Amino acid sequence: MSFDKMTGLEILQAMMAGKIPAPSMAETMPSKLVFAEEGFVRFLVRADKRHLNPMGGVHGGFSATILDSITGCAVQTLMEPGVKYSTINLEIKMIRPIPLDQELIAEGTMINRSRRLAVSEGKIMDEDGKIYAAGSATCMILS
Repeated sequence: MSFDKMTGLEILQAMMAGKIPAPSMAETMPSKLVFAEEGFVRFLVRADKRHLNPMGGVHGGFSATILDSITGCAVQTLMEPGVKYSTINLEIKMIRPIPLDQELIAEGTMINRSRRLAVSEGKIMDEDGKIYAAGSATCMILS
């Protein structure tokens, strides 16, 4: 399977279908892509004991990494075959502590795409819609 011949959305859909493996980061930061369409992705995520800070809470890097992933994947859904992107700015708001060993929903949505830049936003929330972290990203489109 040649990634250069697949759109960004086709790559994500192939991952969901198990035709290609998820990136290794999905093991480091337990996350599973469960939905993808043009301009939108949804993941299920779970912080575990590997993600604790010195005070025993979930490290902020967990939220930052998940938000980078979901905002980036929202951008990826609009990439043509062979086109790549790279995050150049990530802004995050930690709203409340991420709970340990609880499945959360992480969603990324495209806001705008131009020829060279794409802007997306994301949030991490529980099944009741309570938001734990939110942010936005700007990605450079690399042709």
